[in-house]
Amino acid sequence: MLRLVFCLVALLGLAACGAKSTWAPEDQVQAARFVAGPPTYITLYTVVNKSSGSGAHSAILVNASERVMFDPAGSWSHPRLPERNDVHFGMTDKAIAFYIDYHARKTYNVIEQRIEVSPEVAELVLKRVKDYGAVPKSQCTVATSSVLGGVPGFESLPSTWFPKPLSDAFGKLPGVTTRVITDDDDDSNHGILLVQANGDPLEG
Repeated sequence: MLRLVFCLVALLGLAACGAKSTWAPEDQVQAARFVAGPPTYITLYTVVNKSSGSGAHSAILVNASERVMFDPAGSWSHPRLPERNDVHFGMTDKAIAFYIDYHARKTYNVIEQRIEVSPEVAELVLKRVKDYGAVPKSQCTVATSSVLGGVPGFESLPSTWFPKPLSDAFGKLPGVTTRVITDDDDDSNHGILLVQANGDPLEG
């Protein structure tokens, strides 16, 4: 019971899963649209507390006919990346690096787990994240696991509130590659990152 309470506190901590409906104009979305090309893949990002090992946030990067980040109820944003209900468009390599740097710090690691999928599966996940809608507070992993649930190749994933069980199950899928990103940044540096981001074109 104590572990359950602690996990819930962790979920409400770093990503602060705050729910709000955001809908960027069509011209901004089209202008930011980024196509990375093949292979098509899904990447699960899990933010983990270094001290306790508990998960604090879940999100997925979808590389299909365009590359987007589904960051359900997350606190991350970028002024040059238009957002529609937790889907961030224009996810270049630099944008991904900014996303990772925002979350990785001296108290949190980021687990990056990537799996290549067929173009059809990638498009299905892309449609699901776009259709999901704004995610309520503390439901980041519920949303992430719901999007992937029942998708061909992901049937074994649990429907869960907790980032680590989802990450553990995702890591058992055939063909997954995993890396753990660490950083010694202070927890208070993310306002600075957002200010710096205003001058970053995030190209490439």
